Amino acid sequence: MPNGYPDEPIPLTGLPVKEGRDTPSGGITPPFAEVPDLEARWHALTAAEQAKAEALIADASDLIVTTCPNWRQATAQTLKRITCAVVKRAMLARDETTGITQGTQTAGSYSESYTYANPSGDIYLTASEKESLGGDGTPWAYDLATGQGH
Repeated sequence: MPNGYPDEPIPLTGLPVKEGRDTPSGGITPPFAEVPDLEARWHALTAAEQAKAEALIADASDLIVTTCPNWRQATAQTLKRITCAVVKRAMLARDETTGITQGTQTAGSYSESYTYANPSGDIYLTASEKESLGGDGTPWAYDLATGQGH
């Protein structure tokens, strides 16, 4: 693991790695997407946005590899989709109102409310994205005899 990426998948669920032409086990390595993939899912990017997107794609791919040990079980399309979603969330945090979900502006008797969904532009995986990538590697068990979680 000299580059920080595991040489082999870490099986936590006991499920076999799916083999096929559209699986990472067939040779897909980070980064999992390219700028045109993001543009196809969002909009054409300016030169400055493209440079930022390239860096964020590398960061998002690294986040997937370091957070989800079963990432090699996901298809290449899933890795691309999730990488682009992570990058888009991070890039929506701008000075504009694009990344806002709630907040308030008042002018006289009129007001408008909005909130930033990701105000600092963090990169993160949602629970459903982690599930699509084979889980985050956190093992757990529930003992039916005692009712205790482990």
